[in-house]
Amino acid sequence: MTNTTTSISRMPNPGEFVPELSDISAALFRATGNRSVPRATMSLVHLRAGQIVGNTYLTVLNTAFLRKAGVSEERITAVSSWQDAPYFTDAERAALALAEAVLQPAPHGRERVSDELYAEVAKHYDEKALATLTIAIGQISFFIALALIGKPQPVSSLAGQQWD
Repeated sequence: MTNTTTSISRMPNPGEFVPELSDISAALFRATGNRSVPRATMSLVHLRAGQIVGNTYLTVLNTAFLRKAGVSEERITAVSSWQDAPYFTDAERAALALAEAVLQPAPHGRERVSDELYAEVAKHYDEKALATLTIAIGQISFFIALALIGKPQPVSSLAGQQWD
């Protein structure tokens, strides 16, 4: 018989040792919660980031956020293959492309975020929204380090107990 409650968290909750972590997290959520970019778009970007780095915690969490927001199963499932999926707006495609450019190595001799990609994203997002989207990508990058190193238990809600 397998014990399904066995912890897979590699380390204790870092917030117990660095209480400022909750302040940083709250500040990032406030900065990205200004409504200039739809929350669903940011969750799509965060889900794609979790897929890119191969982290179950981030993929489960952001899938749950998308479901809670009413995003269709087709759209959620197709995030990993968004380039040829018919379920995304041009603005969402630009945001996903930007996240991939930041999170994946650049082709040899090329910039990660080209002028062309920046121009495409800027067509869909005003200056405030572009700054917010940039912060959202930085936000998930911050949490990627915690998720990959600490390997918290997958949860479908931030209220869930991910560290033990």
